[in-house]
Parts: sequence; C-alpha cells; structure tokens
Amino acid sequence: MEMSISWPAVVVATAVGMAIAGAWYGGWGFVGVWRELTGVTEEDSKRVGKRPFAALLASILVTALVLAAGCSIASGFFGSDPLWLDLAVGFATCLGFSLTTLVQHNAFEQKPARLTVINCTYQLVLFLGMALAVGLLQ
Repeated sequence: MEMSISWPAVVVATAVGMAIAGAWYGGWGFVGVWRELTGVTEEDSKRVGKRPFAALLASILVTALVLAAGCSIASGFFGSDPLWLDLAVGFATCLGFSLTTLVQHNAFEQKPARLTVINCTYQLVLFLGMALAVGLLQ
C-alpha cells in the first residue's frame, strides 16, 4: 500500500479551512455569541494582534496534511477512492480526535454548553469541508 499526498489538495483544503474559520467566527458568523460566551472582547483580540491567525493557519495546515494522509491510506486500504470515503475519514477524524477532546476540555473548564456546541459544530464543518476539498483534488 502506497501513500501519496496531493499538495494542491493540501493547499486548497487549507484555504477552505481558513474560509470556514473566517465565516464561522468572522463579523457575520457566531462572533457575537462566541465573544459573549468566552468573554473575549474586540479590544482583547486587537491587543494580541495576529498571533491567533498564525496559530490558526498552522493548525489548519497540519489538519489538511493529516486529512490528505488519512484519505490516501483509506483509499489504498479499500482499493478505491469514492468521495464518501474521504468525507467518512473527515468525520471519523473529527469525531475521534477533535470533538471528543473539545468536549472533555470544555466540561472540565466549565465552559457554557452553547459554546461547546458552537465550537464542535465548527470543527465538524471544518473537517468535512477540508476532507471534501482533499477528496475532490486527491
């Protein structure tokens, strides 16, 4: 079984991930509710500058690489590459790693349930959108 990563798929999946993050937490997404639930003000965001965006870009790039690798491995294992398989990899990866970890941390940090739902839904949309991009271009 051979694993291959399509670098254009990684680049596009990264761009898709950044677009989803921008739409979700941008000026017209859930930013108002998110700010209320986290207590992070616009002034707080301005004070830290671009550091969160650098972390976002790095983490989304790693996510794109992992999804591309996971989709390639799944394709090799099953001997075919249907789009549903790529979406299943995105869903399983999100459920198995991201959502479970986020729910665990939010529960122990006593974060509001609404915040957990907003962030978990974002993660699911993020992983599925990026897996779709990888699946279409791999």
